[in-house]
Amino acid sequence: MSRERIAQQNRDQIAQVAARLIAQDHVLDLALAKRKAARQLGLADDRNMPTNQEVERELSLYREIYQQDHPSILLALRYKAVELMQMFDEFKPYLCGSVLTGSAGEQSDINLTIFTDNPKAVELFCLNHAIDYRILADRHQHTESPTIGFYYDDTPVRIAVRPLREQRQSSRGHGAPLERAQLAKVQALVAESEQDIATSDAT
Repeated sequence: MSRERIAQQNRDQIAQVAARLIAQDHVLDLALAKRKAARQLGLADDRNMPTNQEVERELSLYREIYQQDHPSILLALRYKAVELMQMFDEFKPYLCGSVLTGSAGEQSDINLTIFTDNPKAVELFCLNHAIDYRILADRHQHTESPTIGFYYDDTPVRIAVRPLREQRQSSRGHGAPLERAQLAKVQALVAESEQDIATSDAT
């Protein structure tokens, strides 16, 4: 068997085990899930890791077979995301992460990003609306760009506040899945999910 063939098999195996870890053990960090999967397979030194897209593809297949209630769980999370985006509408938030890509599960958090050069305004908004938030620690993050965490209807929410200059960075690469979306796009995804569930229930 060729080296390339072996490398691809390793990638496929890591992606499959990582998907199972996410679905069953609620390992929500894709990078961590891949590392754990590689260790379980004895491939911890393998540098040929699958991409996030490959893991998410395997995760979709896994949930289609073993977690048939996943579409309803995802739709409920997207409903909450729409409500949150409407709540923070003055900051023009973006949805990102697993609730957007569709890989979210029951334990997933809702990730929003707000681009502003006045992060204190977001904190003041939370205070004025009696949102019991906290600043989440992140060793890779500068203090002028906080990540705010709180619970919304028992679902954890993370709002990354980033400087305006970062908004100009492309939100998707060539052939890559959507990385962030504003309210109208999320509402369209909700409508698509509702239609898919209705069609499934009718068959």
